[in-house]
Amino acid sequence: MFQSDRYLPRAGCLVIFCASGVLSALAATSAVAATTGAPESLEEIIVTATLRARPATDLTASAVVLDAATLRDAGQQHLADVLGLIPNLNFAGGSSRPRYFQVRGIGELEQYEGAPNPSVGFLIDGMDFSGIGMAATLFDVHQVEVLRGPQGARYGANALGGLINITSTAPAATSQASVSATLGSDHTQGAGGVVNLAWPAADSTFRLGVQRQRSDGFRHNAFLGRSDTNGRDELTTRARWRWQPAADATFDLTLLHVELDNRYDAFAIDNTRTTLSDHPGQDAQHATGLAATWQAPGPGTTRWSLTGAYVDSASVHAYDGDWGNAASWAPYTYDYLYHADRGRQTATAEARLESASSGRLSWLVGVWHQQLREQITESSRGTYADPAYPEVFTSDSAGASRYHAATTAFFGETELQLAPTWQASLGLRYEHRDTRFSTAQTDLAPRDSQVGGHFTLSHTLAKHGLTWLSATRGFKAGGINPSPQLPTRLREFGEETVSGLELGARQNWSEGRWQAELVLFDLHRQHLQVRTSEQLVIGDPNTFVFYTDNAARGRHRGAEASLRWRPSATLDTGVSVGWLRATLNGIVRDGVTLPARDAPHAPHWQFATHVAWHGVQGWFARLDLTGMDAFYFGNLPEPYRSQAYALTHLRAGWEGQHLSVDLYVRNALNRRYTTRGFAFGNEPPDFPEKSYVQVGDPREGGLNLQWRF
Repeated sequence: MFQSDRYLPRAGCLVIFCASGVLSALAATSAVAATTGAPESLEEIIVTATLRARPATDLTASAVVLDAATLRDAGQQHLADVLGLIPNLNFAGGSSRPRYFQVRGIGELEQYEGAPNPSVGFLIDGMDFSGIGMAATLFDVHQVEVLRGPQGARYGANALGGLINITSTAPAATSQASVSATLGSDHTQGAGGVVNLAWPAADSTFRLGVQRQRSDGFRHNAFLGRSDTNGRDELTTRARWRWQPAADATFDLTLLHVELDNRYDAFAIDNTRTTLSDHPGQDAQHATGLAATWQAPGPGTTRWSLTGAYVDSASVHAYDGDWGNAASWAPYTYDYLYHADRGRQTATAEARLESASSGRLSWLVGVWHQQLREQITESSRGTYADPAYPEVFTSDSAGASRYHAATTAFFGETELQLAPTWQASLGLRYEHRDTRFSTAQTDLAPRDSQVGGHFTLSHTLAKHGLTWLSATRGFKAGGINPSPQLPTRLREFGEETVSGLELGARQNWSEGRWQAELVLFDLHRQHLQVRTSEQLVIGDPNTFVFYTDNAARGRHRGAEASLRWRPSATLDTGVSVGWLRATLNGIVRDGVTLPARDAPHAPHWQFATHVAWHGVQGWFARLDLTGMDAFYFGNLPEPYRSQAYALTHLRAGWEGQHLSVDLYVRNALNRRYTTRGFAFGNEPPDFPEKSYVQVGDPREGGLNLQWRF
């Protein structure tokens, strides 16, 4: 069926048997050494991002789930705070908050890579925020799930590399309320409140949460004498209503409204946190989303699930193109500005029918449809003058584009119990997309159809363990580069496919106090879509354009491993690591095929380790250490890389029945690290090519208070 099917037969079964034996032996050894008594088992976590919700321990895929406790203890305000806990997940900066992600080295680097056609899916309560994930604030969030690897059956073309799924806190069965406040360095201040109401007479529960947080953004503009030119001002409103007229029927309605009025002044000519721009930029997003889900019994023992979601997002991205001012460039006149307004509306509907999960055979079928519209208006202007020459060079350009994509998918999955300890699963998805892209000069209407899915063979171990071997095929539709600056030859790019193998093993022992997992993967990409760039006019930084093109192939190999141990009722420790070798081949620049090299934003290793303590008197503390290897900022021939780094985060406090208070320090050792880099000529008069980087946030600390009543 798939290209990787040739790997499946006997060799795969042998590897599964070997992995099963190793884990069984380890479990037996641990069982002998385990002590009886106080330590509590780790709580069961349910993964909802898969086609069927299931316990994380039963998942036959590489996934990381951050529960509410982890988000509270290790996070602060935004998803950006906890991304380091997930090895083989990276993000590209160039924005005030992360919204461009790479899973196992697959993913976009910025908004200029084409019309909405993301490689990493991004869902918030079922609402599609793929490519516009700035809205991922953590206030009143219940769980963050990251599925690593192609999710062809689950989310099709929007999840070639993986899927990020965020779920807010559901309404509770009892009425309750809380208020919270934050004070921190760099003028960080925030306040929020949650109200949960139970209405048994109407079979309903309701939850409303509102929070606003502001900070200076950890930069200083020396030219303007201000420290707020990179500031953040973020408002989050979440509302959820759950109606349960019967024990087996539930209706959920979710509303999300975010206003991220963030400024953007992140790049400096000398690659520090002290900027010189005379026209600081903006990186803002206002988004409103609504999602509804109805689950009820179907014919016989089946169940219906109907969902619908709508997201309306408006964003602004603007920056000072020269990163300087008149004094910094004297005696030359050098002044450039860029501004883009982007609006996106996404409507999604899905219907699925699934059988009961018990029995030898279970199945699920569904249909999914999405309408996506996006409008972009861009403008750039600039002036350059050299006192040695009489000419004054000016560039003023503006353009607008409109994009519409209608996508329909049919999907299904079946699971078969082959023997008491052996299971097989087959998932397929057919997807068809019609698109239209138009500007004042261009009108294109490409269409394509793709098929993806997975075949998985798994073996259940006697000591609460599981091994699996999975063959996957993911796909990504072709697309259009929307920037009006691009010449016609760079407008369209073709579809991409990925096929691969994943071998995994997971083991729990000592009543769940120990958890271990190891996943090996090998992905083969064909006609991969890669980010590249050209500076169309030397000396004009606004003509440094990004676009997507197709390369011949790529191979992404690696592993993910984790170990978690709860030695007592008060102590929790864990470590997770990721290894990655993501190689791209066949990239063409100026008619020349470049040699193979690592994919951008694909570090060879990443790690996260933590120690968390919760005392019996309410005191608690947590230490997190995360880090990653160096990575390339862009594709060949760009030689520039980041530097390897490790960050230390601390939190400690006290939690009582009604009051909790904690102190936090992020980047406690004040390490310097970079989240994004570009290479181009930006300094007159010779404009030598140099690397410019966005430096990550420095050490920050603060105080959180919460009162529950």
